Amino acid sequence: MVAYRWDSTLETGHEIIDTQHKQLFEAINNLLDTCHGEKGSEELTKKLDFLNTYTIKHFFDEERIQQKYHYPDYPKHKQYHETFKNTVKDLTHRLIWSGPSEELIKEVYSSIGDWLVSHIKIQDFKLAKYIRAQHTAS
Repeated sequence: MVAYRWDSTLETGHEIIDTQHKQLFEAINNLLDTCHGEKGSEELTKKLDFLNTYTIKHFFDEERIQQKYHYPDYPKHKQYHETFKNTVKDLTHRLIWSGPSEELIKEVYSSIGDWLVSHIKIQDFKLAKYIRAQHTAS
């Protein structure tokens, strides 16, 4: 299994956002570990519930930060979050319904793990740059 590794190339420089991103990476890796292992459906459900709940919490917190700084890309950024939450919810239902097939595990990698890395490096970096600019302008 290829785990998602947190490193300095993913740091936005915003402590709350970075801390929560690390937790999301851990949740994704725990889910993938459970999918690859011989753990039962109860354990899988537990990992999926945590990922869903934590994703919602993180996006809520991140969106509050965007509102605090009057981030101009907030509506678009929020839409990315909504799409991702729906993807996680859909994969959750499919994993619970049919179990972790090779196809579904690949979707977890691409639709959740890879998506998160890309989102951080593009959208969250833009947000962090905007916040830094607001701090230096004041």
